[in-house]
Amino acid sequence: MNIDALQDRVRESQNIVFFGGAGVSTESGIPDFRSPDGLYHMHYAYPPETIISHSFFLAHPEEFYRFYREKMLCLDAAPNITHKKLAELETAGKLKAIVTQNIDGLHQKAGSRAVYELHGSVHRNYCMECGAFYDGAFIKESRGIPRCSCGGMIKPDVVLYEKCLDDAVVRGAIAAIGQADLLIVGGTSLNVYPAAGMLQYFQGKMLVLINKSPTPFDAKADLLYQTSLGSVFGALETGEEI
Repeated sequence: MNIDALQDRVRESQNIVFFGGAGVSTESGIPDFRSPDGLYHMHYAYPPETIISHSFFLAHPEEFYRFYREKMLCLDAAPNITHKKLAELETAGKLKAIVTQNIDGLHQKAGSRAVYELHGSVHRNYCMECGAFYDGAFIKESRGIPRCSCGGMIKPDVVLYEKCLDDAVVRGAIAAIGQADLLIVGGTSLNVYPAAGMLQYFQGKMLVLINKSPTPFDAKADLLYQTSLGSVFGALETGEEI
């Protein structure tokens, strides 16, 4: 694997944006969705894609929360080398934004600040009656259906199937991608819309794609690495010396 071409582009660039999916966090022990060991291949009473839909949440909240606590609420996970190197690039003034499809908050845990969370975050939860805030630990430690002190049911601030992405987050992500001179896309199949459609707003000099399996955008990439994100970012110099 030749990392020199990417290293040169990182040195030359002044406005880098990273667009990432579930593959960013698999090296932190968080399962993705579509790999052989992913959530979509696990056996429950209902298919996972049904369980994490808005209508299922409303109709079967206890079953939703059983799955959510077991498979999606990974509060003990730690940032991996990719999260850490991206945070270093932001500190160095190179990386201007991260656009993520993940809900685990690991980018922020690694030190990144400019993060657009397209699908929300497990660390934010709100009462559906009074709007009171609850953190992820409260949900993890609760039993059955988590309830607010007012009695209302608490909902995670994550975008479930059948619901739209947050307009403000989408606008910010599109603006960041449109202003980037280098867009690095990693750990995503680029099959989930509308998130994958955001790549059309990139007008910069170079598109870099890092993913273990092929994606529909491979032919459009200026640099293509079909390997793990950790192997690429682990070899990349990201500190102030660049």
